[in-house]
Amino acid sequence: MDVMERIDQTVKNNPVVIFMKGTPQMPMCGFSSRAAQALMACGQEFAHVNVLADPEIFENLPRYANWPTFPQIYINGELIGGCDITLEMYQKGELQRMVQEAVSRGRSEAGES
Repeated sequence: MDVMERIDQTVKNNPVVIFMKGTPQMPMCGFSSRAAQALMACGQEFAHVNVLADPEIFENLPRYANWPTFPQIYINGELIGGCDITLEMYQKGELQRMVQEAVSRGRSEAGES
């Protein structure tokens, strides 16, 4: 499977995913740290990909959604944006709602309650 297919599957198979430098528990840059903290504050599980651990994803993710920087946050298969947009949405209460709806929808599609 080529790298673009791997990225696409990750985006489509996870209701909420962040492509970041490091991990939520051990971020390797301030922007990734702040975006992951906003997602964690939403109180729902989310997937993460450490772009530093996969050079192919690091090199090709900017082409996937034509977004040049990290982190990149996807909800329901759509690019939400990076750190600044994520923090702004969190401050307005929009991120919490979107994450909750995405996770709930993901559970119902998986047959969980």
